[in-house]
Amino acid sequence: MFAATVLGRAVTRATTRSRATPVGVITLSKRLYHENIVEHYENPRNVGSLDKNDDNVGTGLVGAPACGDVMKLQILVNDDGTIMESKFKTFGCGSAIASSSVATEWIKGKHVEEVLSIKNTDIAAHLKLPPVKLHCSMLAEDAIAAAVKDWKQKKALKESAAENVQLA
Repeated sequence: MFAATVLGRAVTRATTRSRATPVGVITLSKRLYHENIVEHYENPRNVGSLDKNDDNVGTGLVGAPACGDVMKLQILVNDDGTIMESKFKTFGCGSAIASSSVATEWIKGKHVEEVLSIKNTDIAAHLKLPPVKLHCSMLAEDAIAAAVKDWKQKKALKESAAENVQLA
């Protein structure tokens, strides 16, 4: 009888905790991280990939698997240099995912030169990143710059090839 009562209490506690856990986790997340981080982590924008072989797509891959955060950010740029679409895939913590999400939102519709002025401090301030997570916003800034650089290199090769065809 005693064992059944103890077991019954243990089962009751376990089922009560399991129902309460999601609320506790969300509450804990909101206490530790600003709501902007939680929102972009739970509902990331622009997750996915673009065709890296497309001449109008620039790809930035930054980070190091050894440290745990890797960010791929891609941009689709039209002929006048405006970013029409942006996508990301990030392997990392919630702050890295949130930083990627914010970055892709901010660069859409802007000229490639304009997005180079987005700094990690802007992203960190918007998300209210804690000091130990500032490297996540640095990755986002680096990914934007790398994607623009890749697109510019593709554009230069395309223009060079077009000139060679005209000369021939």
